[in-house]
Parts: sequence; C-alpha cells; structure tokens
Amino acid sequence: MKEIVLYTQPDCPPCEITKMFLNENGYTYTIKDIKKDAAAHKELTKQFSSFSTPTVVIGDTVIRGFDLEKLRTALGKE
Repeated sequence: MKEIVLYTQPDCPPCEITKMFLNENGYTYTIKDIKKDAAAHKELTKQFSSFSTPTVVIGDTVIRGFDLEKLRTALGKE
C-alpha cells in the first residue's frame, strides 16, 4: 500500500473529517501538524506547493482539502 501523509493543524474541521474517513476505512497514516512542526510546514509549502489543510499525500498524489472522490480514487476505493 502507498504511504499516506496527512498535513493538518488544530481547529481544522475538514482535517478531522479526513482523519475520520481514514480511520473508519482502516488506513494507517502519518500526521504532520504544520503548527507544531516547522519542518512539516516548510515541506508542505515547498515540496507540495500547498498552503492549506488538510493536504493528503498518497504516493505521488497530492489532495488539497477534503475531497472524498479524490481520496477514494487515490486509495483505490472507487
């Protein structure tokens, strides 16, 4: 299975919905809190050109915001 990384921050309702989806479907993922981890924030903005949370990286796929259809496609759950 592809590695899943979730970039998140406190007080982010779409981040919580994304976590809920991943948890309910049994996915293992890494959480990177961009408010607590300066390196994660830099990684998010420089490597993935993203300035919002949630941003989910699944293999080579980058999904900005909570997008159920894109998540399912990237995870092979169409």
